[in-house]
Amino acid sequence: MQPHALHDVLAPAKLNLFLHITGRRHDGYHLLQSAFVAIDWFDTLHFERRNDAVITRHDLGAALPEDDLIIRAARLLQQNSRTAYGADISIQKNIPAQAGLGGGSSDAATTLLALNHLWQTRLTALQLHALAQQLGADVPFFLHRGPAWVEGVGEQISDLALPHTAFHTPIAVLKPEFGVSTQQLFSSPVLTRNTKPVRMADFASFDLCSKRFENESEIQQHALLKTGAENPYAVFDFGHNDLQQVAVAFQPQIGQALEYLSDLSGGPARMTGSGSAVFAAMRKSVDPLEQSTNSLPFGWQFKMCKILDEHPHPDWLPD
Repeated sequence: MQPHALHDVLAPAKLNLFLHITGRRHDGYHLLQSAFVAIDWFDTLHFERRNDAVITRHDLGAALPEDDLIIRAARLLQQNSRTAYGADISIQKNIPAQAGLGGGSSDAATTLLALNHLWQTRLTALQLHALAQQLGADVPFFLHRGPAWVEGVGEQISDLALPHTAFHTPIAVLKPEFGVSTQQLFSSPVLTRNTKPVRMADFASFDLCSKRFENESEIQQHALLKTGAENPYAVFDFGHNDLQQVAVAFQPQIGQALEYLSDLSGGPARMTGSGSAVFAAMRKSVDPLEQSTNSLPFGWQFKMCKILDEHPHPDWLPD
């Protein structure tokens, strides 16, 4: 039976466990390698179907820009599916902007997924992926079932098996008050653009596969034996973020946040995406929430998170 509304639809944030810039295309786009994971920090969206093809967004947020990604995603799906339906959309924003957490991209992907279900437009995974690419480089990841190995300009996405210890590791995420311009970072003359490409199998000391295993317990057990048992933080220690050094130079608060989280977690901290949010796997037995909220500068946001092992709405993902 076709639903008339979808409420409390979750759009997760993401972390880049590492981010390497391996080159640049002739058109100026940078080539990347990264491990993407979704985390349990969510925006919440609500969709009500309309029969008049009108698409509106109304919530308590700031005035909508002309290129609002949620509206763009809805219209793109509407145009490509030729549906006669519209939608009333509202959102409760929790993921901070200008953070490198992918909040806007996640909202757009979630809109594609939810409306494909609500409108019964039945676009395939390949078709939704093509629409997502038109909306932004990070958008396709949020249509993926779980952790992903991402290459190219964000369009090459493969399943990424992680040791089960990664899903149980508490992760501290800290967003300074001020952000930094992504365009400013990528146009910096001192940005490293020639990091040597790595293989997915290099990401950890166990074999990673571009296919999802039929017996997931076997690969997770294998991962635990070969990586998690040796170093449960291996996936958080691999590589680096090529944008981080440039971002710290532009916005000193990022450097302060990295130092703060490193002290709090007992291990290295890293910037996600183009920042300004940073994260660290907790390696100390402390109450990070209590410590952080008592000493954070004004305007900073802190949240304890964990990696999601699957999409929040797996039943809506087409084959």
